[in-house]
Amino acid sequence: LDFRERSQCPKELPTEKGKRDRITVGMAVDSSDLEDENKPYSEYRRNDYHPSTIEYDKMRFEGFDKSKKQKKGQEPPVPHHPKQITKELSDLEDHGVCLSFGKLRVGRSFKEQAGRGVFSTTHIQKGETILTSPLLAIKRDDFTIYKSDPEQKFVRDVVDKSTIVGYELLLNYAFGHSDSPMLLVPSAPLANFINHGGPSVGEKPKSNSANVFVRWPEEGSKAAQLFGWAYTNGFGDKYQDFDPTTSYEHNPWLKMHPIDVMERSGKLVFEYVALRDIHNNEEILIDYGPLWENAWNSFSTVHPYARSGYFRHSIGVPPNLYPPNWLHVSDKYEIKEIKDFESNPLKPGEVLPLTWAHNGKPVSSKYAYAVGLPEGFSDKFLKYSEEIGVVDLYNKLLAEQEGYHLPSDGFAVYKPGHLVSNQTAIGQVERDMEFFAHRYHSDQFNFNMHFVAAWDEAARLSVLKALGNAGFDVALRGIGERFGYYNLTCFHGSYMGVTHCDQSKMHSDIYATDDKSWNIIFPLITVEGTDPELDIMAEDMNTIIAVHYLKDIAYAIGDFGEARGCVFIPWDYYKLSI
Repeated sequence: LDFRERSQCPKELPTEKGKRDRITVGMAVDSSDLEDENKPYSEYRRNDYHPSTIEYDKMRFEGFDKSKKQKKGQEPPVPHHPKQITKELSDLEDHGVCLSFGKLRVGRSFKEQAGRGVFSTTHIQKGETILTSPLLAIKRDDFTIYKSDPEQKFVRDVVDKSTIVGYELLLNYAFGHSDSPMLLVPSAPLANFINHGGPSVGEKPKSNSANVFVRWPEEGSKAAQLFGWAYTNGFGDKYQDFDPTTSYEHNPWLKMHPIDVMERSGKLVFEYVALRDIHNNEEILIDYGPLWENAWNSFSTVHPYARSGYFRHSIGVPPNLYPPNWLHVSDKYEIKEIKDFESNPLKPGEVLPLTWAHNGKPVSSKYAYAVGLPEGFSDKFLKYSEEIGVVDLYNKLLAEQEGYHLPSDGFAVYKPGHLVSNQTAIGQVERDMEFFAHRYHSDQFNFNMHFVAAWDEAARLSVLKALGNAGFDVALRGIGERFGYYNLTCFHGSYMGVTHCDQSKMHSDIYATDDKSWNIIFPLITVEGTDPELDIMAEDMNTIIAVHYLKDIAYAIGDFGEARGCVFIPWDYYKLSI
């Protein structure tokens, strides 16, 4: 830009966002022309700058402390000052692990078709650790590439798991056991350049056989200490700094289920150890295992034009490296109580937290529960709903019959009692009860969810009485006793019905009520053979579990409990907020 064009540009904001915003509208300026204080954040801050330094000085010299637990002039409890942030090299040596020890380099491999490899730069003694690598723990299925539908309008690239397109290239660098759902990918420099050498042939130098093997860190080693701390350390108030003088649990991941290990991905570690003396400039090789070697031999003997795809195969781990609890297990999140309900059904009024089948821990410490309803409850309330015409109303709403087609977020009031074929089965009051219908966000999600709820006082009293007659008071008593409530108030109750649903929204209906509010959901009509109808998000917000509705069992979702209904084709169910 010349001076005249540049002068017409607005002054750039001192943030990266400001810079990007200007670029998007064609009005960016060269940050090298700006004064220091107006440059983007990353271009003018000193290396020792920390945003909280100002707050630190305010606390230190003015005695300001909101918690009132600190006296004037006392050092703040967290390392926010530049002097506390800057560390000596000796501190890194005490609190860190050297990954490659400076004895390795990358070069052209001597092995055919291997590309690059790792070589020693000095003599390495037998039993010496030459490389330490953190490991990414990844579900085996995540390496599979499935067919997707790029034309999907409501959910982009929805995968079709019935059709496998291929496998990720990363699979070639992952370690695993054929009987485990979890693969481990080294993330240290140099680790993924180490080639296959076949089984070790003893002390013979410069052979094409393996001269290195992988193992878990030995007890008491620096790697065992550091990663034992990293794997077990908590977050927030539970976080503790690493102390090299403290003894931490040795390789704690070996005791965990693969699902739990994958949730701590990056916090476990391999050591690469010399099987024999390794000479200077000798290529570092490990044994990829017989399954890999057989797969490679089968692939490499096929003419390139005749191959069905690229070579993809994980590296085999040494015998006994994977503990038994990592083998022959599922990588699917399952709720224990739901698996047990058929053989051990909930008692009426019994309230149990939903827990993971693989480790017995709660899905959410206080937000997700199963509630036992009296036997026959669902059928009784469904019969009532049929008698007053609500089911007939849904038949017309979901089929979008004339007079019952609502636009997205459309609202209408109906008298479903007038739709009942046998008018003598109900009285005049029931025939004239009014219910409202609301079609929810069908322009945002590919589904036809309709809410139906009582509109006039007669309808509200009728629904509440029907719930009581079916035995819902037993469930309410159980919830009250479980959480120590003196009374419960029904805030709102509604039917929810849907016949098709590609995707809906994960959301929380209630929050910040001091654990005194609940959504209680139970089924009336479901369709056999469909995928689960309800998604529940775990408390860490990293995991979503899909569950089926079950007769005579309600799900209670509490404060901040995230759930997503009708992910796939339920028909009709009822939600009560208390």
